[in-house]
Amino acid sequence: MAKAYTPGLKVSTSARHQARRLLPIQGDVLVAVGDRVEAQQVVAQTFMPGDITPLNLSKLLAMPPADVQEAMLKRAGDRVDIGDVLARSKGIFGMFRAEHVAKVAGTIESVSAVTGQVIIRGEPLPLQVKAYLAGTVTEIVPKEGCLVEAVVSFIQGIFGVGGEAFGPIRMACKTHEQELTDDLIKTDMKGCVVVGGARMTELAIEKAREVGVAAVVSGGIDDQDLKKLLGYDLGVAITGSEQIGITVIVTEGFGEIAMAERTFSLFNSREGAEAAVNGATQIRAGVLRPEIVIPHTAVDAPEVRGAAGSGSYLEIGRPVRIIRDPYFGLIGSVSALPAEPLVLESGSRARVLEVTLGSGDSVTIPRANVELIED
Repeated sequence: MAKAYTPGLKVSTSARHQARRLLPIQGDVLVAVGDRVEAQQVVAQTFMPGDITPLNLSKLLAMPPADVQEAMLKRAGDRVDIGDVLARSKGIFGMFRAEHVAKVAGTIESVSAVTGQVIIRGEPLPLQVKAYLAGTVTEIVPKEGCLVEAVVSFIQGIFGVGGEAFGPIRMACKTHEQELTDDLIKTDMKGCVVVGGARMTELAIEKAREVGVAAVVSGGIDDQDLKKLLGYDLGVAITGSEQIGITVIVTEGFGEIAMAERTFSLFNSREGAEAAVNGATQIRAGVLRPEIVIPHTAVDAPEVRGAAGSGSYLEIGRPVRIIRDPYFGLIGSVSALPAEPLVLESGSRARVLEVTLGSGDSVTIPRANVELIED
């Protein structure tokens, strides 16, 4: 049977998933191999160096830089609290002394006799890494973190903003084609991962944020609504660090696009289950997709359907999403993979495939115009 490699989004009812949870600098790992961890459990922690505050005491005390060290009442390595007298000038005949009172707390890192500048290092900043995935620790990276593994329902989105969020799945729409509007957001959805159908409106996102919803997932979003949410036009950088009080993920794309029925049905079947969500997205220089991970318990875990035989290959019968006009956003299955390139309307030659859409219509399009929906 003919095959062709193509990138794809994963939508899987049951898959073995791994989450690599590492600190940016070395610290303490708080778990061991074989430990069962919860999604929001801290698995590693460390302290980042505090912010530095430079003080030009030569200027502040009106003295030559070389005299600053002698005027210091604290030395390098000493602890400083707000209100402590840091340095005091000799004055004239013991009078008219000038002194500087610390306005920040921390530790004196250096005192320069050349510039008269004092550097105060602020309090260390605690940094914790959570498990993210409720599962079992399978590997420890000494002083850095661990690998957590579990059997999960796994859905990748097209685009997202906001970082990691946690909460139970809550369905807001009755069908995959229903628009997610503000009247569908209820106060009892606080802390939930709310799933819509088609386009999510700006008012729905704003109400979800006011209610305290952890994340919103739906088929599409208008680019102007996204701009209003963020307050600026989004460039090509990695998303995920936005401080907007909510994580937002679209599974299909921008505009009036319904969520794939298969994806909606999967969410519906897992309503009430605890999920971990990450909106981080990068399209260029290494693809990073937003994701919704819903771990199975030992009781409800179905048999893992292996990705071993599927891979990222186009085959007859595989589900695909069309990612370019004029059929952008439509879902179908591969019905034919002609071996020979065809001449397109633009005059160029390209390898094509035939896709049977949900309506039953068959279309012939370039292979580059589809994205595989992986099992």
